[in-house]
Amino acid sequence: MVQVHSKIFIISAPSGAGKTTLVKAMMERFDCFAFSISATTRGPRSYEQDGVHYHFLELEDFKQRRENGEFLEWEEVYPGKFYGTLRTEVDNILAQGKCPIFDVDVVGGVNIKQEYGSRAVSIFIQPPHAEVLLERLKSRASEDSTAIHERYSKAKKELAFASKFDHVIVNDVLEVAIDEMQTLIQSYLRTP
Repeated sequence: MVQVHSKIFIISAPSGAGKTTLVKAMMERFDCFAFSISATTRGPRSYEQDGVHYHFLELEDFKQRRENGEFLEWEEVYPGKFYGTLRTEVDNILAQGKCPIFDVDVVGGVNIKQEYGSRAVSIFIQPPHAEVLLERLKSRASEDSTAIHERYSKAKKELAFASKFDHVIVNDVLEVAIDEMQTLIQSYLRTP
């Protein structure tokens, strides 16, 4: 059995690098994790549920919560599209004795790491090359071509953030990346 000492795991990557897939794999392998659900002002995709994938907030509600200091971190990721982590989300996970695991954009990941310092482990997921991101974004078939190219343009810039993270995992072969992440996380969790 793994004993947890309130570590916080931040998984960040450009869109299409595979962070969500890797986080899901870690959630299946480690019972100490609780997923930190981000808040956003964008509308839900067809398969997304409020309170499961995101906390979907109206723009004015998001701004009011931001003004009230309710966000651990927030960012306008795309014009008019805000994302953030509610402090209560993290506090509730820690109160349950679980380790929060984040699936956040790179700026959010850097900000959370600054907030928690050595208590947090930040992991950057990198594609083998930038063109893979475009292929993966297109294969999702969840957005129109304008949104895909907007995400791709932003994702290429986000690759420069890798050095701001504690660890970088290249997601070329998914199974290899999963194994590498599992080994890395195990090294941070102490066994009795």
